[in-house]
Amino acid sequence: MFSTYEITVILLTLKVAIISTLFTLPLAIWLGWVLATKNFFGKLLVEGIISIPLVAPPVVTGYLLLILLGKNGVLGQWLFQVFGIQFAFNFAALIIASVVVSLPLAVRSTKSAFELIDPDYGKASSSLGASKISTFFRVFLPMAFPGILSGAVLAFARSLGEFGATISFAGNIFGKTQTIALMVYSNMQIPGKEIQVTRLVVFSVLISLLAIIASEYLNKKKKYLIRQ
Repeated sequence: MFSTYEITVILLTLKVAIISTLFTLPLAIWLGWVLATKNFFGKLLVEGIISIPLVAPPVVTGYLLLILLGKNGVLGQWLFQVFGIQFAFNFAALIIASVVVSLPLAVRSTKSAFELIDPDYGKASSSLGASKISTFFRVFLPMAFPGILSGAVLAFARSLGEFGATISFAGNIFGKTQTIALMVYSNMQIPGKEIQVTRLVVFSVLISLLAIIASEYLNKKKKYLIRQ
């Protein structure tokens, strides 16, 4: 059984993963659609910037967020002085860090889903008098939905396991910013906490495994639906 301490951390982690996924999804759909269907100057640069959190050390991503949005950061200092908003080392920092590191996975999945759809569907819809917005929501979005949902699942799983950017930008404060990954890291350094660490690791692995299986299933369903 999990202790009250562990349950608090687990619930906070799930809360962060759910909220960050809800923020990530509309961004991923928009970016995935634009990158899949539009050609514009600097497109490769935009794709590269979005993908940076996939290849850069997570701590570097957290440091960049701190430099940009920290209390004394480039943008954060202005936000704090003018609006009294502080993003670093609080719950908001957890959400921002999770969105940034999970967005590339969601964008890749949604982009792939939109690329698999034959553009002729859009042309047929337009020929019947449908507007571009109507065509997007009634044709492309439903067809790409399994891929979009797969991206959401991956984003959720990535948020659950986020560590480097979180500890750099949000800190490791129990009840406020300490997630499962941070709790495991902290307790690994304390003798006698092996059982607690093992419970959390098993929980994380099971959730991650379920997310991967769900993502693979949705990817197969996406290809099947589009081929029909």
